[in-house]
This record gives sequence, structure tokens and C-alpha cells, in this order.
Amino acid sequence: MHRTPAGMGSLLWRIPRAMTVRSGCLRRLYTVYQMVELPETHKLLRDTCRGFAEKELTPVAAQLDREHKFPAEQIKKMGELGLMAMDVPEKYGGAGLDYLAYAIAMEEISRGCASTGVIMSVNNSLYLGPILKFGSEEQKNNWITPFTDGNKIGCFGLSEPGNGSDAGAASTTAKLDGDHWILNGTKAWITNGWDASAAIVFATTDKSLKHKVTKRNMY
Repeated sequence: MHRTPAGMGSLLWRIPRAMTVRSGCLRRLYTVYQMVELPETHKLLRDTCRGFAEKELTPVAAQLDREHKFPAEQIKKMGELGLMAMDVPEKYGGAGLDYLAYAIAMEEISRGCASTGVIMSVNNSLYLGPILKFGSEEQKNNWITPFTDGNKIGCFGLSEPGNGSDAGAASTTAKLDGDHWILNGTKAWITNGWDASAAIVFATTDKSLKHKVTKRNMY
């Protein structure tokens, strides 16, 4: 009796029956599925993250959620493993890995504790990501390197009480005052907000532009 691999049943159900019968799509799909195999380095990463999650996260996951506790100890250990800055180049203190490695690590950490996985993803993607892609060299050294080892984490300030996550409707303003920016507004539902040491904050310099972005209003 042939068993469908986990997760494949729902995927195959979405394929029109006529197409699978006529073109042999079903057979090819199974062949592709069976040929996919992770590189050895990614297998090692998966096993390491799975072991960490089973030992450090699964036993405390329910307690963390029930008591609304931040897993500071576990986050520091994840930083030591390179999980808090996975695609950040090594010269800035990151692990220098690819997005496949990031996805594998996220899956395994979230398997142990979903909320810890969210903390990890926010620091990696929403905080470090924008600085890595758009920051100056000085900004990268000041605001990436200290946030790669789990001792500090960042957050992403987009959502607002009256506008949700609609960036174009954001009411928070930014005004240049000499060599500083003055932010005026309110953010809400910011993951990592209570424990973050820095934030990426969305604000507008000209509300009339809404979703339009120009060099003049992008800082």
C-alpha cells in the first residue's frame, strides 16, 4: 500500500483530476518530491535547530505563552547559534547563510515554540533586513552588529491604532530638526516592542504622498 508523504495529500487534492490522468502530472509530481534533498550543511542546521527546540523550547512553550514571558535565556542561546541574524554577512556578526537555511531554522524553532519563532523572524527580517538592504555602512555597524548575538533585539514599528498595518495611511510623522528627526505618533501591536533596544519606525514626512515614495521623503 502506497502512502502519501505528509502534506502531499492536500497538495495533490488541488490538482485537477483530468490533468493528472491525461498528462501523467501525478507521477511526475511524486518523482520531483522524492528527488528533493537538502544539502548536507542544511541537514546539519535542521538537526541542530530541531534538537535545540526539543530541549530548550518545547518544555517551556506553554508556560511562556500562559505567563506572557519573554524567552530571554533562549534568545541568547539562539544568538550564539547564529539564529538571530541568519542572512547577515559574517563581517557584521551574522551567520552569512541563505534563505533556505533561514526557512529551515524558522520551521524547526517554531515547531518548538511558535512565539519564539516570531521573535526570531522579526529580528531577522523586519529589523535587521531593512538596515542591511538600505542602511549606510555606519548604520550597519551601529545597528546590526550589536543585534546579532541575542543580547539585543530589534522591532518593527508599522502598525497604528487607527490604521492597522496600512503604511500609506500612517499618521505618525517625522520632522527634521537640525541633524535629528522628531517622531510624533502612536504605534501598537509591535512584536518585540517591550524588550527591543532599537526599532525600525514607519513615519511620513508628507501625508499627501500616502503610498508614494520619493527620495525626498525616504530616510
